[in-house]
Amino acid sequence: MRLNGLKPAPGARQARHRVGRGIGSGWGKTAGLGHKGQKARAGGFHKVGFEGGQMPLHRRLPKRGFKSLTRATVAEVRLSELQGMKASDIDLAALHAERVVPRQTLRAKVILSGELKRKIVLKGVKATKGARAAIEAAGGTCEEPAAAPPPAKKLAAKEKKAKE
Repeated sequence: MRLNGLKPAPGARQARHRVGRGIGSGWGKTAGLGHKGQKARAGGFHKVGFEGGQMPLHRRLPKRGFKSLTRATVAEVRLSELQGMKASDIDLAALHAERVVPRQTLRAKVILSGELKRKIVLKGVKATKGARAAIEAAGGTCEEPAAAPPPAKKLAAKEKKAKE
């Protein structure tokens, strides 16, 4: 057997289906499009999901799920990851340097997961109550990031209320 001798099985290849070529073909006159209506017209088709003006199924069903806008910029750090780090003073820059969090991370929070057996100093990184307790139990300390000041409008409103 050679490649140039290969042929499809008898009856496997049929002639192309040619519509609109006369009554004898069985596909003449309306060429399989039926009589009148939108689907019989040239270019007459509607968008996917269109249901003739009825509210489409994809719009009748309720929305589900949630896409967090801060997911890429906020990271969770486990205690076990802090245990494996070389640095003892841990801030966001140290987490970036040791590739514990991605480069685009702007904020991080330490969570209680795994064990911490060494003394560390956490600076400018938030920690859960359990994680803070575990760090302090290991002899470390947590220096929380400074809270952002309230917006000027709210501050002015509070001062105005205080004067009255």
